[in-house]
Amino acid sequence: MDLKSQLKAALEKNPGSSKDKTEQEKKDEENKLFHEFYNKWKGESEKTTKSYKQIPRFYYRLPNDDEVLLQKLREESRAVFLQRKSRELLDNEELQNLWMLLDKHHTPPVGEEQMINYKDFLIVKDKASDKCKPFFTPLIFAKLNQRDPLGRISILQFFNYVMRKVWLHQTRIGLSLYDVAGQGYLRESDLENYILELIPTLPQLDGLERSFYSFYVCTGVRKFFFFLDPLRTGKIRILDILACGFLDDLLELRDEELSKESQEANWFSAPSALRVYGQYLNLDKDHNGMLSKEELARYGTGTLTEVFLDRVFQAHPQECLTYDGEMDYKTYLDFVLAMENRKEAAALQYLFKLLDVQNRGYLNVFALNYFFRSIQDMMKRHGQEPVSFADVKDEIFDMVKPEDPLKITLQDLINSGQGETVTNILIDLNGFWTYENREVLVVDSNVEEEKKIC
Repeated sequence: MDLKSQLKAALEKNPGSSKDKTEQEKKDEENKLFHEFYNKWKGESEKTTKSYKQIPRFYYRLPNDDEVLLQKLREESRAVFLQRKSRELLDNEELQNLWMLLDKHHTPPVGEEQMINYKDFLIVKDKASDKCKPFFTPLIFAKLNQRDPLGRISILQFFNYVMRKVWLHQTRIGLSLYDVAGQGYLRESDLENYILELIPTLPQLDGLERSFYSFYVCTGVRKFFFFLDPLRTGKIRILDILACGFLDDLLELRDEELSKESQEANWFSAPSALRVYGQYLNLDKDHNGMLSKEELARYGTGTLTEVFLDRVFQAHPQECLTYDGEMDYKTYLDFVLAMENRKEAAALQYLFKLLDVQNRGYLNVFALNYFFRSIQDMMKRHGQEPVSFADVKDEIFDMVKPEDPLKITLQDLINSGQGETVTNILIDLNGFWTYENREVLVVDSNVEEEKKIC
């Protein structure tokens, strides 16, 4: 007999007439009987099923916004947990002691660098502090083995490995302090707070004016979200932040003697941030703080096609169109990151969405012709003979080698390694001209090199 039938039978046996009871009384009695049977069966399953008691609890409900006490308790417990994890890390003194032990127990003979075999490795483990012991495992020793004929590993490589691990744990703890939700990810506002509070600790940013801080933070945060949040969820996993190299670039600014070349190549450096913001101001001719399509057309060499610029403002309306259909600085940063990193998958994904005019998830002959016609029109305006689309189409398909000979998907473009070349051909007259005259340019560069040698 099922639960429903048993409940009905119990109600019929009840001496009190159901007609004399209110609807609320009926519901209360039904709930009472339900819990009675449920608890009875639940107790029986505990006795008969051994695995029932072994299954751990895997879901803990997050407190609601109105549950202030539970939220405070959760925040405090997280803070205590992070403090405990921080105390488990090696400090500078312990790292120095570890280096001294490794140096003292290195295994001869000594060549270009000091080495240590597994026997001495275990000796150091016994003499090192308890915090060091997790690093002295056979697995780590095997990972660092560079096929030394005597089975040794480099002391310096092992020490660098330990320091790198300690740094990663420190950084993870530091980022977790900004994880307001406590779910292992950072929202845009969380990362903004992290970078803002990091600025005073970076000597290379000492020259930045406080009025520029908000623009610098926006510039830095956009790189993280552009590459690590391709689905635009508005949050990034802390593990993804640690795994990518962006944080290394940001913290590289602690080096007071960082070369000019390194600063120019680093997106997070002051010269780079000022360059990008300066370009934005130069494009903004009407000084309203936004960019129109006509203003964006002057980007770079000023040879982006009109069709492509139309798509920039059409394909990302929820992201880039603000007041009167113009682009703000935050969206401009996404555009710059896509244009300057066209070999990267995230940039190609951004551009592919613009090129996919039919929203089919692939580029066909129609899509290629749609964009290349604008290149042909620009060539005519500059007094050049337009190149045949049929030839360009064949070259693009030959370069990409898609799985379907009539369709180019985003994955085809990424796998081919020709994404930058293909996008140059379709959206930028200067890029197409460079591709079309690549052989002449190679010859000219070789001639210049020969002249320098002579």
